[in-house]
Amino acid sequence: MQITDSIADMLTRIRNANRVHFKNVDVLMSKTNVNIAGVLKKAGYIDNYEVKKDGRNHDMLRICLNIPIRSVL
Repeated sequence: MQITDSIADMLTRIRNANRVHFKNVDVLMSKTNVNIAGVLKKAGYIDNYEVKKDGRNHDMLRICLNIPIRSVL
């Protein structure tokens, strides 16, 4: 799979996962994506991130999202 804009792909995956209240989202591993994840963590937009291997032994960046608190109204 060829992705031409890995930053936009990462941010879109995070936004889509957050909209459906996923706890984690996996994005392609790159130095730029790791640096962006570090900035997002420092700013409080995500809880954590870590490097994982997927089923085909590729490096993936797993991002743990903040779980929004929903009011029961």
